[in-house]
Amino acid sequence: MTRLQYKLRRNRFLKAHHDLSTTTYSSSTHFMSTSFRHEPVLAKEVVEFLRPAPGRTIIDGTLGGGGHSSLLLKGGARVIGFDRDPEALAHSREHLALHGERFTVVEGNFSDALEALTALGISQVDGALLDLGVSSHQLDTAERGFSFQREGPLDMRMGKSGPTAADLVNTLPASELARVFREYGDEPRAIQFAARIIRAREKKQIATTAELAELIAAGRTGPRHPATRVFQALRIAVNDEIGSLERALPAFTSMLAPGGRLAVITFHSLEDRIVKHFFRRHAMSEIDDPTWPAPRPNPEYLFEALTPRSVTASPGELSSNPRSRSARLRVVERRGSTSPMNQGGRS
Repeated sequence: MTRLQYKLRRNRFLKAHHDLSTTTYSSSTHFMSTSFRHEPVLAKEVVEFLRPAPGRTIIDGTLGGGGHSSLLLKGGARVIGFDRDPEALAHSREHLALHGERFTVVEGNFSDALEALTALGISQVDGALLDLGVSSHQLDTAERGFSFQREGPLDMRMGKSGPTAADLVNTLPASELARVFREYGDEPRAIQFAARIIRAREKKQIATTAELAELIAAGRTGPRHPATRVFQALRIAVNDEIGSLERALPAFTSMLAPGGRLAVITFHSLEDRIVKHFFRRHAMSEIDDPTWPAPRPNPEYLFEALTPRSVTASPGELSSNPRSRSARLRVVERRGSTSPMNQGGRS
């Protein structure tokens, strides 16, 4: 394959990738940290459901560029924002500083919010938001290694610690790689791709996004880059995204005051399925079993579902923000009873 043919083929892959931005990569360009940008998805709907107002405390568990937090603060609420990304924290501290003590940033995983809020003297909140997935800034910054459209180190960490994607790719056995690709990326060729990686790394460690993407693609073309699901799966595994979500949902539930609302935005089916099932289990007033003579009261009945079906982006938002096309918002409201940890009231 000539160099020109390679570039044309790679460009076709990039155009097919849903994370493509207006900036493209060339081998002579080095992408240092770009200015932080993150257009919040479903922003109007989030504000309407979470009802920010003076005297209300709302958690933004995935602060990112601070887009949602900014709107909640403008509504008069106190906002506590969590993020593992030091760049996101620095950006939000600077751009939302005008709100003074009503805005607090916490470096850490949202799944640890309960402990962090206790340390801040907060026993319950009026609302919480999780906007899951990866930010536009992280995708656009080559050194973060999230996207194969930017050549950079195979990192993918949202924070500063823990194993990188390169660590997983170069050390996990074939069976575990295949499991990650299958469970977190729904990749039908998981075993094939895992075997390909094992063969390649025996000759040379896989160190960059381009190396992995080209290895997975193996010259194939199509409407979607063949490495799309593999990159998604590795990112989820590196950051323990599914484990964090599964720990966070009950923790956030326990923090909600009666009438408080929990809103979650997901971007792929695995996350959405976890959220949907958790909300559904706790929003049923009764449960039934074929062996029972009649339905029984649900002892886990904690929520009223405000979105019987997920909310998706409007046509206007879809045209202005392509990232919103896979976003799904689900919202529940805490029923009147309080959990033991909330009996002390707000701080």
